[in-house]
Amino acid sequence: MVSYKELGLVNSREIFKKAMEGKYAIPAFNFNNMEQMQAIIQACVEAKSPVILQVSSGARKYANQTLLRYMAQGAVEYAKELGCNIPIVLHLDHGDSFELCQSCIEMGFSSVMIDGSHLPYDENVALTKKVVEYAHQYDVTVEGELGVLAGIEDAVVAEHHTYTRPEEVEDFVRKTNVDSLAISIGTSHGANKFKPEQCTRNADGVLVPPPLRFDILKEVEKRIPGFPIVLHGSSSVPQEEVEKINRYGGALKDAIGIPEEQLRQAATSAVCKINIDSDGRLAMTAAVREVLATKPAEFDPRKYLGPARDSLKQLYMHKVRNVLGSAGHAE
Repeated sequence: MVSYKELGLVNSREIFKKAMEGKYAIPAFNFNNMEQMQAIIQACVEAKSPVILQVSSGARKYANQTLLRYMAQGAVEYAKELGCNIPIVLHLDHGDSFELCQSCIEMGFSSVMIDGSHLPYDENVALTKKVVEYAHQYDVTVEGELGVLAGIEDAVVAEHHTYTRPEEVEDFVRKTNVDSLAISIGTSHGANKFKPEQCTRNADGVLVPPPLRFDILKEVEKRIPGFPIVLHGSSSVPQEEVEKINRYGGALKDAIGIPEEQLRQAATSAVCKINIDSDGRLAMTAAVREVLATKPAEFDPRKYLGPARDSLKQLYMHKVRNVLGSAGHAE
């Protein structure tokens, strides 16, 4: 058993409380490798933002659970070396079983998500409660989920949205004692969140997806006031990155994301954690493709992974400063 406290990590309880009081959201950035971790820490230290390092089940298998533990510890020390001891959470994204959550807790994770949203309501309650009871023994915070997001990301696959039912949230939180709750209000996983026929065009001819269901969010806030809410699938899919990928040999079609102005609005509510993964994938892939296309003789991984890391850092600095509002809150 490795305690996250030994690694210098924090859980999400205090940073969520401060985020709700300050009306901003904590960035939850997924990572799989060293370059992504470096970019996240560099961006958040420079912007003085707390951060949640997210690891999916697939990322854990890819990177190795032991290496991830030391990478998280390294992230804490790296932040200090860069000059700011920012709060860092190591979080399991979309845990699908008690056993996976238990294993992550034993390997030093400070926060876990148990996603029982695909299960019947009573089974979701029972599974979430079981994880919470185990996690709280070690002061690890737990995120649950009500409602289903459409889209594809790692092992999470769903064809259709199921919006969160506000009438269920109070009962769910009371029965499970969960620390935060992911809800479904219209965000979705992956880069291809919406089809063009689902969108309208604004005055500039840009496709705009259906607005988020802020009415559901308001009703949830009314029923569980002051409770931390999480948004998954919140990448905005920067069109300049999509265009660059396609210019240098990619084949992304109809990649449409969540408008940043809607995320800014969400961040001033009870939404205190916003998950962003696909935007980072797009930024890194665009940079790698550009180097390999314009310098075909290049074979040193540092020469294309370095620019990819730099591009990712700039993207994440933009997110924490201009979208989530978490910059300057790393006290």
